[in-house]
Amino acid sequence: MGYKSLSACVEDLEKNGHLIRITEEVDPYLEMAAIHLRVYENQGPALLFENIKGSKFSAVSNLFGTLERSKFMFRDSLAKIKQLVELRSDPMKALKNPLAYAGSALTAVSALPLKQSLFKQTFAKTTIASLPQIVNWPMDGGPFITMPQVFTEDVTKPGVMNGNLGMYRIQLAGNDYITDQEIGLHYQIHRGIGVHQAKANAKGVPLKVSIFIGGPPSHPLAAVMPLPEGLSELTFAGALGNRRFRYFYDEEGFCISADADFVITGTVYPQQNKPEGPFGDHLGYYSLIHPFPLMKVHHVYHKKDALWSFTVVGRPPQEDTSFGALIHEITGSAIPQEIAGLKEVNAVDAAGVHPLLFAIGSERYTPFLTERKPQEILTIANHILGKNQLSLAKYLFIAAREDNEQLRTADIAPFLQHVLERIDLSKDLHFYTNTTIDTLDYSGDGLNTGSKVVFAAAGSQKRTLWHEVPDKIELPDGFSAPKIAIPGVLTISCKPYITHAARIREMELLSSTLKGQDLTGLPLIVVCDDSEFTAAAVNNLVWVTFTRSNPAADLFGVDAFTVNKHWGCNGSVMIDARKKPHHAPELIKDEAVERRIDRFWEKGAVLASLRGTKQS
Repeated sequence: MGYKSLSACVEDLEKNGHLIRITEEVDPYLEMAAIHLRVYENQGPALLFENIKGSKFSAVSNLFGTLERSKFMFRDSLAKIKQLVELRSDPMKALKNPLAYAGSALTAVSALPLKQSLFKQTFAKTTIASLPQIVNWPMDGGPFITMPQVFTEDVTKPGVMNGNLGMYRIQLAGNDYITDQEIGLHYQIHRGIGVHQAKANAKGVPLKVSIFIGGPPSHPLAAVMPLPEGLSELTFAGALGNRRFRYFYDEEGFCISADADFVITGTVYPQQNKPEGPFGDHLGYYSLIHPFPLMKVHHVYHKKDALWSFTVVGRPPQEDTSFGALIHEITGSAIPQEIAGLKEVNAVDAAGVHPLLFAIGSERYTPFLTERKPQEILTIANHILGKNQLSLAKYLFIAAREDNEQLRTADIAPFLQHVLERIDLSKDLHFYTNTTIDTLDYSGDGLNTGSKVVFAAAGSQKRTLWHEVPDKIELPDGFSAPKIAIPGVLTISCKPYITHAARIREMELLSSTLKGQDLTGLPLIVVCDDSEFTAAAVNNLVWVTFTRSNPAADLFGVDAFTVNKHWGCNGSVMIDARKKPHHAPELIKDEAVERRIDRFWEKGAVLASLRGTKQS
């Protein structure tokens, strides 16, 4: 829809039964987040908090809580946006079918950002401390902005069309920040803002930063959209929202989004950092305290009756899961167009997105061979792991389309089983060591530091996967409770991890004990702290296995060997997915807060109607 503001979106959602107002006073410290999480878990409506303790502003969350509601908000523009992305990825489509794509170019041109000055008088000023100080998790270092749109420009090529609009978390208070004067700017590697800061640093000038909160829902979606290079986020926001992105510059030269509810302006000076964090993040753990750029606040603007937009991140699925599903629906065809032979790629949300990728590619090399093996898909795998944020993945499982035309990367268990049925564990594991991983992933031995592995499978089925634990399986002391998670995957509980040296001995003992046993139907063994929990659901399996392991350090094998620097094993591959001392703590809800918010679900209370129901 062509919403002019976040308020217009809220009104539309409420009118159509997609939003509930909460008028009772709510504490921004943990309570708002706890309510949001419980409503999201039941696939409930968007929430408008009208009475926030310590702030005069209202706040809205869970706008993108379901894919259905996300599509509803963009019901008039989704089709043409998908067409625009397709055309940008493959311009030949317009030549082959000009009538079908005739409107796409007009859509892009009509969505160009619109500079206007008449909005300047619609903003008032406030302070950082006056904003809703929302804290999501008990160990968070302070209140954060969780739905910001962070805008920067290239100091060597100024102007909005060379700008970057991204979603990077902002710490408003806590740690060593001076109240109302300093805030923390956390961004990860492979982000556009990093290029802009590097250029500003090289010139020895501060980087001007504008943080937009609220505005039409097309704006935050554009900020997280992995757009093809050359397609501006501001143009995309205009096309998606059926309304051009309106902006002006304030008296200090900061870009202001005219439709935003709040705008924070400030500067980032070269080499000026302060500790930021901890923060409960989307992997299901806390990201810890690290030095990140310090932003010196200039102004905090707000509209009359401004709405603060926020979300809560944590172990998937969360609201950003629906965000991701909508993004995939819009851009799903873009990446395969950029990598020859790639048919599908899926960043597995249940595993925290970046730790685990599934992909399907063509395997057309040497078709005259009677025994097919991974060849072209290895080339495709290298392309994937060199592609922007996909390069942050630790595990890539890739299969050949020719082996099963019906295979889909969205089907976690069937996809894993397909790969495990076909993979040759002596040949088809390929490691990348001492490389970059997600900034928020602490399974490696340093910030942004870890390893990767490709599991590649092509050819005929090599084994039948077992659905049950063998009757006579023998485990050494310290290992217990074997469980089947999915066919072919065995989980085993192990005593807590103590040291690296002790772990090596433990895994070598397990390998030697299993070597003489028949485990042909169990090609993957996951060693974990709680095998019953890990095996209880496929989402538990992928979350535990791939967020708590670093491939180069934590993969072992039964009858393993190294030949010409290639690692393989003749038996099962084993992943040590226990919690390690260097891992970040997982997110745990505050039980006292959980009991306190029960009042909103009591009979006659505002959320009582959501008990046991699911809404879109």
